[in-house]
Amino acid sequence: MALPKSVIRCPWCENSSLGKLYTDYHDQEWGVPVHDDRLLFEFLILEGAQAGLSWSTILNKRENYRAAFAGFDPVNVARFSDEKCAALLLDPGIVRNRLKVQSTVINAKAFLVVQKEFGSFDAYIWTFVDGKSKHNNWSSMTGVPAKTVESDAMSADLKKRRFNFIGSTICYAFMQATGMVNDHLVDCYRHKEVAR
Repeated sequence: MALPKSVIRCPWCENSSLGKLYTDYHDQEWGVPVHDDRLLFEFLILEGAQAGLSWSTILNKRENYRAAFAGFDPVNVARFSDEKCAALLLDPGIVRNRLKVQSTVINAKAFLVVQKEFGSFDAYIWTFVDGKSKHNNWSSMTGVPAKTVESDAMSADLKKRRFNFIGSTICYAFMQATGMVNDHLVDCYRHKEVAR
């Protein structure tokens, strides 16, 4: 069902040259609780890839990332050889940063260790919000933090578990993307929908 043109969205998704790709991400994914380990791994890798770049850059390359990184299957990615990583650095469809490509393999290995310890990555990662989404009530983007006490704790623990590209700001963006927090502005039509 098409939404009326007058619908109010978070301003960050309205100011992108990506247009429908960006609004679809906002309308269908951002802030929706994710409990699927493969999708959690995808967001973990994509948020890390974003470091120093815009989310629109990463979103535009998302399908290329899925193809390059075995559909974000952590078991397959953990097996990537140095030769495979070197080949990925020639792929213009992803961010060709050696440290980011290598960190994807490192993070896949760490991800599998967490799965083994907790039964799933989902069971582990949601402990940072006591297993339920936190619904904020921001009236403007200036109120939305770049990081929180919870993202600080998540970052510190992930680093202890040998994850890379996982600073507190990246963790908070991951929390927003996966619905651990609902940071849709209160006048955005998705705020109430996500809060249900």
